[in-house]
Amino acid sequence: MDLLLQAALRLFVSQGYSSSNLEQISGAAGMTKGAVYFYFGSKESVLLELLRGVKRIVVDDAIAQVEAMDRPAERLVAYIHYQANLGITHRDEVLLLILMSLEFKERDGEVSDFIRELYRRQREFIDQLIAEGQGAGEFRSDVPVREMAAIVLAINDGTFLEWFRRSDHLSGVDLTRALRTTILQGILAPPPAAGPGTVAKPARPARTTASKRKG
Repeated sequence: MDLLLQAALRLFVSQGYSSSNLEQISGAAGMTKGAVYFYFGSKESVLLELLRGVKRIVVDDAIAQVEAMDRPAERLVAYIHYQANLGITHRDEVLLLILMSLEFKERDGEVSDFIRELYRRQREFIDQLIAEGQGAGEFRSDVPVREMAAIVLAINDGTFLEWFRRSDHLSGVDLTRALRTTILQGILAPPPAAGPGTVAKPARPARTTASKRKG
């Protein structure tokens, strides 16, 4: 059963759900088509089983790990750190959710409902986290909660898609580090303005790849 699920995961991510069939899944797993019917009954059931695993890894475990923390900023840092690390430990599972959300956007049925519910839970968690952070003065308040939460989710999904497209040229470790830095610097409230007579310390310019090599 695990062999079938791993084979299906690779195929759904690499060529899409609609372009994959049970013969391809069973063949990639080194099993017969009848084995797929025996364990799952249909291609849709295979996808649903994969999405249940994605829900646990991407949503349930992430929320459970950060809920015990007190400050909203700490929870946001931990949540982003967890999501970024998924790019290294469970990249295909994250990509499956993103790609299936696009492929099933205009469809009705159990798969579409499951994906919408999964994203709804993510949005509600981020919405609440940002609202608490703004109320505590930890997050910037000049951007509405709903829009800021949408940006957080969009940057996360977009980063994984860009990595998928350019995996031969992008380092997963460097990209996940950039994801954390970009989101946090855009959301955390700026430090208090310097007092009269205080000279602000100039920002250190980012080092380019070329300058790193020269050093």
